Amino acid sequence: MLVHGLCLSDLQWTRQNHDHGAALAHELGYTPVYLSYNSGLHISINGRAFAEALEALVTAWRAPIEDFVVIGHSAGGLVARSAYAYGEEAGHAWRKKLGKLVFLGTPHHGAPLERIGNWVDVILGKTPYAAAFARLGQIRSAGVTDLRYGNLMDEDWRGRDRFARAPDTRRVAPLPDGVACYAVAATVAASPGGVKDRLVGDGLVPVASALGRHKDRARALEFPANRRWVTCETGHLDLLSRRDVYEQVVGWLVGKGGREQ
Repeated sequence: MLVHGLCLSDLQWTRQNHDHGAALAHELGYTPVYLSYNSGLHISINGRAFAEALEALVTAWRAPIEDFVVIGHSAGGLVARSAYAYGEEAGHAWRKKLGKLVFLGTPHHGAPLERIGNWVDVILGKTPYAAAFARLGQIRSAGVTDLRYGNLMDEDWRGRDRFARAPDTRRVAPLPDGVACYAVAATVAASPGGVKDRLVGDGLVPVASALGRHKDRARALEFPANRRWVTCETGHLDLLSRRDVYEQVVGWLVGKGGREQ
């Protein structure tokens, strides 16, 4: 199952004549299924709907499911994590079939561009002559404002002004138990570890966020060293078409492990 990112659609999985799903079908015999959803809605709303759709799909699937994998690009990874949490609450059967969860440039702990947009709202709102322009920032969708910190659940946003400056009060949501989880991060830098990783990352998502790292250990996502990987000189959308990214995913799916950079 492939889950697209924010402001994209299932069609964006085909980029520069490459489609991870089609390639996996050709090389490894997977049956690719592409989720299409309204990324303007809250992550949690899409997560709950995705959980219900997976339950219906797995129930109706006629052939035995041998290797159930979900690949999420960008915010699609957050939708997948949200779906698992809601599937767990509902006792869905599909969770027990899910074997692997792969994240490509997922902003597990948010994206700085949304935070910049939030600061612009605050600053312009306090300037009398610019107050009218502050309203322009408030056309950001619920899906976008969820990316400030990486909201997954209804309680992360319900009853709150999503445009107000506020601290990170998300419910702690660890990686799913019993599911092998993998994270690919990208940086536009020529080598990892520099300031660009922290501030720019792949142009949208910092490397630390994509790898689940957080200064609060309770929020940090524990990806094993051989299940996380950083690709250099790569932009956010390049994660959909880079050959080295695809080969890394294939290595994980066939059990060859990975490497940390």
